[in-house]
Amino acid sequence: MPGKPSVLFVCVHNAGRSQMAAAWLAHLAGDRVEVRSAGSAPGDAVNPAAVEAMAEVGIDISAEAPKVLTADAVRASDVCITMGCGDTCPVFPGKRYLDWDLADPAGQGVDAVRPIRDEIRILVEGLIEEIA
Repeated sequence: MPGKPSVLFVCVHNAGRSQMAAAWLAHLAGDRVEVRSAGSAPGDAVNPAAVEAMAEVGIDISAEAPKVLTADAVRASDVCITMGCGDTCPVFPGKRYLDWDLADPAGQGVDAVRPIRDEIRILVEGLIEEIA
């Protein structure tokens, strides 16, 4: 990808998986990658268990807020990664689309969210090797 690659993480509520993935990518890749996240039906707030799980690894997502998925966000991204949102992500030619099959942390406690957080980190590390 010429220039700085851009990644959009999408899940239904933009409150758990996509927020953790965006935070991992921003943390691990720094300014080498432009990071976005959004949801097809955004929640009211980021999942408190996701906030706690990320805080345990030194990443603060407490100030983040769920954002609505727009066609403009997809259009502006080189890579779109969906996480359980089905076919709600608009498809544009020339974009790379990935679907990460991850458990939904909604309604789960921090003990259930930790393994999801750790799986996301591994996927993000692989993504960085490919694009950054």
